[in-house]
Amino acid sequence: MIGGGATMPNLKRVSHLAFLLCALLLAACAPRPAEQQRTLYLFGTLLEISAYTDDPAGFQAAVDQLEQRFQRMHEDWHAWKGEGELVRLNRALARGEPFPLSEELANLLLLGQAYSVQSEGLFNPALGRLIGLWGFHNDELPAGPPPSVESIRELVAALPSMDDLLFDGYQLSSQNPQVQLDLGAFAKGYALNLAIDGLKAQGIRHAIVNAGGDLCASGRHGERPWRIGIRHPQGSGVIASLELKGDECVLTSGNYERYREFEGIRYAHILDPRTGYPVEHVASATVISRDATLADAAATALSVAGPEAWGRIAQRMSMDQVMLVDEAGRVYLTPAMQVRVRFEAEVAEVIVPER
Repeated sequence: MIGGGATMPNLKRVSHLAFLLCALLLAACAPRPAEQQRTLYLFGTLLEISAYTDDPAGFQAAVDQLEQRFQRMHEDWHAWKGEGELVRLNRALARGEPFPLSEELANLLLLGQAYSVQSEGLFNPALGRLIGLWGFHNDELPAGPPPSVESIRELVAALPSMDDLLFDGYQLSSQNPQVQLDLGAFAKGYALNLAIDGLKAQGIRHAIVNAGGDLCASGRHGERPWRIGIRHPQGSGVIASLELKGDECVLTSGNYERYREFEGIRYAHILDPRTGYPVEHVASATVISRDATLADAAATALSVAGPEAWGRIAQRMSMDQVMLVDEAGRVYLTPAMQVRVRFEAEVAEVIVPER
């Protein structure tokens, strides 16, 4: 080509540079991932939802859907308020009548039966009458003296358990009128699983959902993993911290939030089905699992099992990442949990059983 015009190679170079410039401009204008947050109310506690996403509108839409579903669950599964499904079910069981269940509640109760077997009966959602007797079917902390020895013995002697539930499809009955179901020991874990799954269904892949210290997470917080703290059961702040690996849930059962106190003695809300009395030997039990429903049930069972039997129950419930803190401040860890936690406070002793 003659004259001042660009040669063909120069034209290609100019076109390439123009393409790169456009791409950079588009990238600069594209929304960048940022943390989005919402707080809901569920089962008597605040549910904090955080996501790291470039789609804030999608996040809000996903949480709106979750809020509607959780409101229905709160009404249907409340153990002592309203006219929800669980209240009506317990009335029918007390009368010895069968009750038609929704598919979701039927599936949850079937899980409860399986967890009860795995835990050797230490996880027992059929103890609703005993929980009510101790005053924990109340929004406020109970006051006054504990129940009488006779009333506790009478309920324990009746042996209400998940084995008493008889399923005929989605119809449930029981031959033991002392059975009263309370889902408090694993419904929160179920809801955490639902929350993470609901966010993923809307394309929100990096999120953490926290319900009073019980939580599930997915993905990462930007360039780093989600980092969480485990509350100290005997003081302020956290006892340990850890980083979550992708999709994981951390559930804790502790005696530091719901309790009754009388004449200087604190009675925890975690009851031992074998005695009818609150557990005394464990301050908290924490487990890590991908299944929050199972983890919630396991944390309760391990609190009841205590320092002597927690290892066996953890193995039966397929929990390999467990931390127990007893009333003396000693910490019991599975080997898999030992390599995960970083202690943020002094502890009396760390005990790790042999593999």
